[in-house]
Amino acid sequence: MRVITGHYKSRILKAPKGIRPTEDRIRKALFDILGEVSGLSFLDLFAGSGSVGFEALSQGSQEVVFVESQRQSILAIEENIKNLGCQAQVSVLCQDAFRAIDNMAQKGQKFDLIFLDPPYYKGVAQNFLQTLGEYDILHSFGYVIIQHFKKDFVAEKAGKLALWRQEQYGDSVLSFYKLEG
Repeated sequence: MRVITGHYKSRILKAPKGIRPTEDRIRKALFDILGEVSGLSFLDLFAGSGSVGFEALSQGSQEVVFVESQRQSILAIEENIKNLGCQAQVSVLCQDAFRAIDNMAQKGQKFDLIFLDPPYYKGVAQNFLQTLGEYDILHSFGYVIIQHFKKDFVAEKAGKLALWRQEQYGDSVLSFYKLEG
């Protein structure tokens, strides 16, 4: 796996065994849709290898926070950070994503872009979408992007979030949400 564009273009990323990394074509499509991300803060939930967060960093995001609960994935993310030399711009949280969201909300932390790629087939996508719609960790102009299995249900509205756009890539779907109003 590699970074596909930007400052770290073509740099190799380590990935732990047993994860389903976001494919190059999906990452490219995601950032083509988002456009300019320079200077924005980026939260990568269920980070896995961190490939999406590293792509955001490569394209100029000022800050990336990786949240992952699996120790093997945390070790891969930390190795990728070291290999890219980007320690000053990233934070890594080894904890459950629900707990991380709650902690960030309590601290008043907000992000411009929140990306999550939870496990497929388990209804996790909708649960996290609802949680993100209820917590105040998204800037008013920001987006929540969820990568999910095409048969996983995600609502058009969840708390304060409303579906803005959906794109399908094989069995994967990117659903983009923004705050209502």
